[in-house]
Amino acid sequence: MSQRPQEIVLAEPRGFCAGVDRAIEIVEKALAKFGAPIYVRHEIVHNDHVVRDLRDKGAVFVEDLNEVPLGARVIMSAHGVSRKVRDHATERDLEVFDATCPLVTKVHVEVRKLAAEGYEIVMIGHRGHPEVEGTMGQLEKGIYLVEDEAQAASLSVKDPSRLAYVSQTTLSVDDTASVVNALRAKFPQIRGPKFSDICYATQNRQDAVKLMSQSVDLVLVVGSPTSSNSNRLREVAERHGVPAYLVNDASELKLEWLTGKLRVGITAGASAPEELVQGLVSAVKAAGAGAVRRLPGAEEHIRFPLPKGLN
Repeated sequence: MSQRPQEIVLAEPRGFCAGVDRAIEIVEKALAKFGAPIYVRHEIVHNDHVVRDLRDKGAVFVEDLNEVPLGARVIMSAHGVSRKVRDHATERDLEVFDATCPLVTKVHVEVRKLAAEGYEIVMIGHRGHPEVEGTMGQLEKGIYLVEDEAQAASLSVKDPSRLAYVSQTTLSVDDTASVVNALRAKFPQIRGPKFSDICYATQNRQDAVKLMSQSVDLVLVVGSPTSSNSNRLREVAERHGVPAYLVNDASELKLEWLTGKLRVGITAGASAPEELVQGLVSAVKAAGAGAVRRLPGAEEHIRFPLPKGLN
């Protein structure tokens, strides 16, 4: 048996989603309209290449709004921010352009609505992730973070009959279902969202990896280590019995990974540019792969509108 890869299998869909496209376009349009510098709170999306490219164009990334001059323009990242951050922007008289993904904003609205109806809320997500901090920061109290089944089983709340849950939009579909089942076992009356909070793009990319895992010997995921949805794609492949690695770009490919792997699957997280995918394809081709096959997958035609003032 040949020790060199023979075929590359590309997942569909992969790479940029509508929320990421919109966030990047907001920064680029602001730079074109107002000129540099344009301040951005946190990385606009979790991809090192995207952030570096926008920084080269004049974007200034900050973690604290105190780093932004009074009255300047600032863009809130796609992950969303807490109400406290928004209040801080108002105090500093900043002109805010909101790049929060509309699907994250939907969760923020749901949290505030549930709280107004007297519910306590369970947030399923990863501690320290900016989307989780932004969502939990919609309320001053009455919201609990649960990361896994064990935490769900040990959770104590004031009134189990007035409890609801929401989730981070970039989680593993399967892991989230397990946590929800644990919550329902502990709190049978818990209320869930009408539609899953996990975004369509996360769902589609995970489904594509599940399909791809049936026919490949290795999965390579293009994405940054800080990208939640990219990490979940690697985990989905591993859960389906296929070794998988997360790489920023082709420079991180290790040829020993390819030894004995005839079919190499490639995908990308929702914040990874397609050019990085093609760079990885070229690197695997250089290692011996002669054919590239694209799998069928969900077609995505969603586009979110830009904020007023940037249309």
